[in-house]
Amino acid sequence: MHDLVIRNGLIYDGSGGAPFEGDVAIDGDRISAVGKVSAAGREEIDAKGRLVTPGFVDIHTHFDGQVTWDPFLTPSTFHGVTTVVMGNCGVGFAPCAPERHAWLIQLMEGVEDIPGTALAEGIKWNWESFPEYMTAVEQSPLAIDVGLQIPHGALRAYVMGERAAQLEPANPQDVERMSALVVEAIEAGALGFTTSRTEKHRDRAGHHTPTFKAEQDELWGIAKALGGTGRGVIQLIADFWDFDAEFGLIRGMAETSGRPLSLTIEQDDRHPDIWTNVLAGISQAQADGINMRGQVPPRPTGVIQGLTVTLNPFLVHAAFKPLRNAPLEEKVRALRDPAVREKLLAERIEWDAQNKLGHFLLSAFHKMFPLGDPPDYEPHPDNSVAARAAREGRRPEEVVLDLLLEKDGKNLLYFPIMNYTNGNLDDVRSMMTHPHTLFGLSDAGAHCGALCNASFPTSTLTHWARDRKQGGLDLAWLIHGLTRKTAEQVGLNDRGLLRPGLIADVNVIDFDRLQARMPEVVNDLPADGRRLIQKAEGYEVTVKSGAVAFRNGEPVTRELGALKGRLLRGARAGA
Repeated sequence: MHDLVIRNGLIYDGSGGAPFEGDVAIDGDRISAVGKVSAAGREEIDAKGRLVTPGFVDIHTHFDGQVTWDPFLTPSTFHGVTTVVMGNCGVGFAPCAPERHAWLIQLMEGVEDIPGTALAEGIKWNWESFPEYMTAVEQSPLAIDVGLQIPHGALRAYVMGERAAQLEPANPQDVERMSALVVEAIEAGALGFTTSRTEKHRDRAGHHTPTFKAEQDELWGIAKALGGTGRGVIQLIADFWDFDAEFGLIRGMAETSGRPLSLTIEQDDRHPDIWTNVLAGISQAQADGINMRGQVPPRPTGVIQGLTVTLNPFLVHAAFKPLRNAPLEEKVRALRDPAVREKLLAERIEWDAQNKLGHFLLSAFHKMFPLGDPPDYEPHPDNSVAARAAREGRRPEEVVLDLLLEKDGKNLLYFPIMNYTNGNLDDVRSMMTHPHTLFGLSDAGAHCGALCNASFPTSTLTHWARDRKQGGLDLAWLIHGLTRKTAEQVGLNDRGLLRPGLIADVNVIDFDRLQARMPEVVNDLPADGRRLIQKAEGYEVTVKSGAVAFRNGEPVTRELGALKGRLLRGARAGA
């Protein structure tokens, strides 16, 4: 008799091969049989008419603080995710000297939009070194598995102090010390090293992240030390405005280390073709035997706006200023008042030339759409605020104000800031189907008041395999991209496949019903911190390490001792 048998499902085993009807048997925390299972299970799940897939592996999250207080790592666990990797983009909380706690919090708050008050309240700081941080996470109850990477921002600040914040070059002694700490982290079980080289990443005060101008000697020195361990990966984000110099620097990290490197691929309206150059460079590197890949999102990087979240198009209006921190009911009541409305709409904003991004986000009405429920992540340009205003003979500001007041002020707008230059996802499809890219960039755990992309796995499946009218993608291939492909990238070869001997992480999915719901605002972070979460329908059962952990996205138990998640120390061999 098996511990658990999932019967009669349509099995997508994570390999990318054709699905087949059959059963999955589980004993302990491992898969013991896939196919026709004759022996009974102590527990059985009838998956007739359902998809059976491996648990999803999200390699780009920012749960570095939340992991120490939230065993369930929502909202990722609403979306079939059973393994997460954090410490991405060079930001995190270890290593950290005691006097730098507040500094690291404001860095994370600025770069990843996680409320600093929540981090200050929630993080217990029972570590200084990265191995000590790993132990703190290991001792925390976890509902899913967690992998950690050592972040360059924290590392640089630990070694260089204020010189790191001032973007000073690292001297040879700094590089030697950082390299030694990276080796220490990798040997303790860190999955990799991460850094950031983008102007978008700034601390709460608007200063560049401390890694922004790190030079070749520093980056290649750390990469060489990492390579000397024979383990670990590199992850990073860069702008590539000066493509040849920047790509050469990053390619050199991959070549010097000999380890897998992945980097962010997104389309910026200001430089809409750079992503094609980056992918061409990655293809050439692969042809030259250098292991580089792009991490691509399966939909736009979309900023959510509304009266309940961080941004809305009237945020900088003087007439709105008294309402910024008012309760929602008071905001709605005031904005429905004809006198307030007239004053608000009559105001003209003189934008600071230095605040181009703010100007774009709050006034580019051709890229502003009602989000909808379920959300529409490939909205047609005809549905934009600008297009609707033109049809109705009104100003866009009038239309957007009406939209904000729908659903008693809880309505949300969608602004696809990246990957939507041409008003569709055709370019994203090209990114996704490139031979040297991975699915990534969910940023789960981050951007609490502006983004909610932890739902990437759900929209990947629904939009690309079911709902897109033209140019859809094969479901088996998509599932492979969410499971085995991401697991292999970070060396977790014991998961992402439904094969005997591998970790028993399994989703049972009602694909016809699968759908991400509209994001909602909750105040469930420490210190009553606010964040966006997004639930889903259709994940009937999620099995973690052989035990049913979630039903319909909700945990089956909140008894911390019964949770099956673990810290993953280092790469894992397959069966």
